[in-house]
Amino acid sequence: MRTMRRVAAVFAAAVIAVGGGLLLNPSPASAHGALMVPGSRTYLCYIDGLQGSGALAPSNPACADAVRQSGTPPLDNWFAVRDSNAAGRTVGYVPDGTLCSAGNRSPYDFSAYNAARTDWPATRLTSGGTIRMRYNNWAHHPGRFDLYITRNGWDQSRPLTWADLEPEPFFSITDPPQVGGPGSDTGYYDFGNVRLPSGKSGRHIIFSHWIRSDSPENFYGCSDVIFDGGNGEVVGIGGNQPPPPPPPPSSSPPPTNQPPPSSSPPPTVPGSCSATYEEASSWNNGYQGNVTVRNSGSSSSSGWTATINLPSGHSITQLWGGQVVSTSGSTVTVRNESWNGALPSNGSATFGFLASGNGGSPTVSCSLS
Repeated sequence: MRTMRRVAAVFAAAVIAVGGGLLLNPSPASAHGALMVPGSRTYLCYIDGLQGSGALAPSNPACADAVRQSGTPPLDNWFAVRDSNAAGRTVGYVPDGTLCSAGNRSPYDFSAYNAARTDWPATRLTSGGTIRMRYNNWAHHPGRFDLYITRNGWDQSRPLTWADLEPEPFFSITDPPQVGGPGSDTGYYDFGNVRLPSGKSGRHIIFSHWIRSDSPENFYGCSDVIFDGGNGEVVGIGGNQPPPPPPPPSSSPPPTNQPPPSSSPPPTVPGSCSATYEEASSWNNGYQGNVTVRNSGSSSSSGWTATINLPSGHSITQLWGGQVVSTSGSTVTVRNESWNGALPSNGSATFGFLASGNGGSPTVSCSLS
């Protein structure tokens, strides 16, 4: 019952306050984190399984089979795929076929998540491209994160082995910055824009290894990805969506003693501003977008205004790094915050938003004051 109540509270918070930090009841000290982008098997199965009734009932076939084998505790504790005595060890320590379950030494039975299947929830990526990676910080500890990728031609018909992985990590980072507080579904370590391996196509697995520097405890995880030209879209989950993360540090609000901006938009200078739109991630009936406003003129500016023309039927549900001035149909006007309005020549500011809707991309424009 405690587990069901905890999941119900998470789901209710996601419905009532989209984008906020979803604070959960304290979890055992052995649970500390997993990849959220691209999502690990346990994380995406957890998201897929959330039900308003408080039950965890995934609709994805692989996730549903894992629940039938191991129950729901592994999903309720999706951030606990760990070995308390690993001390950085990999080949020869974690047995082949058990990489996705930390050698079956976790406090929960994650063995079902080793299954060799091609229907696990997956994140669409572009080989050689970049994606902003996030690793949940359920509890904060210093250490190094290593990310490996499966070799071309790896055997997808059997559980993952060390020989299936490229011998060296394609990305490593030590003590990355945190965004949002520990102990929530939305707080994370920010890996930044990670360059993905080139020459990859089709389904692969990104294998993560977190090596704590203050303890022999290590965390392992498998994230299923599809290299098909995607940009972080999640496929294979039902109607639920990953809770939106807090904005990165560059979008943090100013101290509360900053004076508020004036209520009327400032005068504009035409022809000296350029705006670009980038989709950061998407899910069923929703997506996250970023807009970069750049001063393309030769003089500095004191403020900016951006216009977002959304596809028909889309609407913005949350926005950070700017203020919504007006909404008229599918057109949304955004003004700078007091702390990111001044732009030198060729300087830029970025704001982000969450929107509901499927298909099509917003168009953006801007002007400077």
